[in-house]
Amino acid sequence: MKNIFYKSLFWIVGVLISISLIIFLYLFAFYFNFFGALENSGSNIKNSYPDQLVQRKIQAQIEVSNRDTQILFGDTHVHSTYSTDAFLWSLPNSQGEGPHLMADACDYARFCSAIDFWVMTDHAEASTPRKWGETIKAVQNCNKVNENKNIKDLFSFVGFEWTQISPNKEDHFGHKNVIFLETDNNLLPGVPFGAAGYSSDNFRDNSNLSTVRQNMLGSAVVDFSNRQRYADFLGFVEEILDHPDCDLKDPDPRNCYRSVVTPKDLFEVLNTVESDSIVIPHGNTWGYYTPSESSWDKQLSELHDPDRQISIEIFSGHGNSEEYRSWSASQTVDSVMTCPKPSENYLPSCWRAGEIVYERCINSGLEENICLTKSEQAKVNYIEGGQFGHWAVTGVEPEEWLNSGQCSDCFVPAFNMRPKGSVQYALALRKFSEGKEFQFDFGFIASSDNHRSKPGTGYKAIDRLLTTEANGAATPFVRSQFFPYEEKQIDSRKVVISEINTPSELTMYEAERQSSFFTTGGLAAVHVETRSKEGIWSGFKNKETYATSGPQILLWFDLITTSETYPMGSKVDLSKNPVFEVKAVGSYKQKPGCPEFGLTKDESLRLEKICGGECFNPSDERRNITRIEVIKITPQNFNDEPVDDLIQDVWKVFKCKPSQNGCKIRFSDRDFQKNGRDSVYYVRAIEEPSLRVNGDNLRCDYDENGNCIKVNICHGSYLTDKRDDCVTPSEERAWSSPIYVNQI
Repeated sequence: MKNIFYKSLFWIVGVLISISLIIFLYLFAFYFNFFGALENSGSNIKNSYPDQLVQRKIQAQIEVSNRDTQILFGDTHVHSTYSTDAFLWSLPNSQGEGPHLMADACDYARFCSAIDFWVMTDHAEASTPRKWGETIKAVQNCNKVNENKNIKDLFSFVGFEWTQISPNKEDHFGHKNVIFLETDNNLLPGVPFGAAGYSSDNFRDNSNLSTVRQNMLGSAVVDFSNRQRYADFLGFVEEILDHPDCDLKDPDPRNCYRSVVTPKDLFEVLNTVESDSIVIPHGNTWGYYTPSESSWDKQLSELHDPDRQISIEIFSGHGNSEEYRSWSASQTVDSVMTCPKPSENYLPSCWRAGEIVYERCINSGLEENICLTKSEQAKVNYIEGGQFGHWAVTGVEPEEWLNSGQCSDCFVPAFNMRPKGSVQYALALRKFSEGKEFQFDFGFIASSDNHRSKPGTGYKAIDRLLTTEANGAATPFVRSQFFPYEEKQIDSRKVVISEINTPSELTMYEAERQSSFFTTGGLAAVHVETRSKEGIWSGFKNKETYATSGPQILLWFDLITTSETYPMGSKVDLSKNPVFEVKAVGSYKQKPGCPEFGLTKDESLRLEKICGGECFNPSDERRNITRIEVIKITPQNFNDEPVDDLIQDVWKVFKCKPSQNGCKIRFSDRDFQKNGRDSVYYVRAIEEPSLRVNGDNLRCDYDENGNCIKVNICHGSYLTDKRDDCVTPSEERAWSSPIYVNQI
């Protein structure tokens, strides 16, 4: 009997040891990434958008334009899961749905959003020679569908994003997309050019690998059914780290990573590439990564290339970068950075930090003078914390910050908006040095900045977790790991009072509040002489471009003289008062579902997944244009002239009568000659309201004085139902490129 017992015990122990050994070997193999697979670019559908639908788009414009040119719509800013942030957001623990390949972007642009052109712009800092080769191949394959077509439905371009960041406002230049005319490997660089410094250090730091392994291993254990996806992310990271920095003198850096420090360096290295290129800055008001007092001023120098950096992204799925405001998230006086007081339509987050600490301190029974001191210290901690300032008060739920840090009277503003990064501020600047005059003269475009291979997401307010960048913890456990906080026990109540050191080493952003600011993207519109790749490029070069907040609004903006008509984007010398003409036609209201594409069953099933069953599907009815707004900017006449009075928004407003043929107006600046100042003019054409994802951002409840007293955050995490698209009515719009009028 005793022998049977010992034999059974030895058997059980042996089984347990074997199981433990198997588990250990599996965890060991996972940690050192024996399982991860690398993504390729995928395969797109080999059929084009039906000819009759292309002809319908062309004919619909002819009926209302009376012009020889066409307007083509596109998206110049698209990411696949070749970008680090896109891959992270695709993971199941972030409510992701898995890989988003570049071939998916081709099919989405062609069939779902039915746009005319798109650009693949994954982050250069996450690229490798293999991935760059796959990017070029994906664009070439997308264009091959058109090879034998008389009327081409879609034009695809190669590009990348130069993702520059610095916590120091003097060294922060912001993100820029680079687009190439050519798609031939021999005419393109061997690798994209990343942003050296803060961005590259974070993307490519080998010391982070052990942390990534631990996080992915933990995720795989907790979420075992999705373990392969976490292993794939390990492979993604290791591929990046396997490519060291290039020797900058290497003429063919195809097995390493190449980066440059400043915009000047970027422009110079692009001059060595055979293909022509365009550089488009974007997101300059987005406070997620932009220092609070960052400004365009420092780039009005050799850091700007007026021949290459010719367009600016005025709107994207990350919000609006158009509008200037005189307030700031911080203010520096005599080299000391302090917290500004609240102003109309703006509550600084540093100030709110003080309010939170004061309220909690008083509620805990401490004396008012102590609470006031702690409140002031919280404001200081917030300012000193820079991008991590919200950690000045720990244990705070996102809702407690109310609408602090946000522009409450802007159209779909960027999160934690930085006004001196706005387009209006840039256009008001001039610099005079050694007899030379420097000025930004951008053309306007918009895009999606979608990270799920979905170009042109603004056609319908659907699928928030796919058509916007909304993402977050899939479970309470994941959230507890992503958003830890410290607590102090005071009077038997869990309250937090700011007594921590400057939180500069903490690494969490305001990810949950930010989710309410992710929206569907805009479109770049270009006037073209010919429906071709060269026609699109020429339109960009001439700055005959405009931006929309998503719908395919038609817009023309011209300066009229007795002898000539100058389109948007023009520079004109005048001695007389300028006369302008605007015509805008609203976008088509959309029908549910998708048109008939004549595809196979397998192709239709593929599109059902990629498009979510909803495509650009226009009815016969257009939305009405309700008004035309004119913005006038008079650039500085001397260095450091205050800009607040130079930006007139709105300068003129013209109401429009409802009409399916749109709205047409003519106006003049009768003060131009008298004022004696060069001037910049552009227009906004605004449609009747329609639904937009996160059109109202934090969805405040207001008191009788107009103060936000409660927010209803649209979470990217499990805290908001996946089926809730958080839609609100929004006045969608189109922004013309400016016309620059110099007085002679």
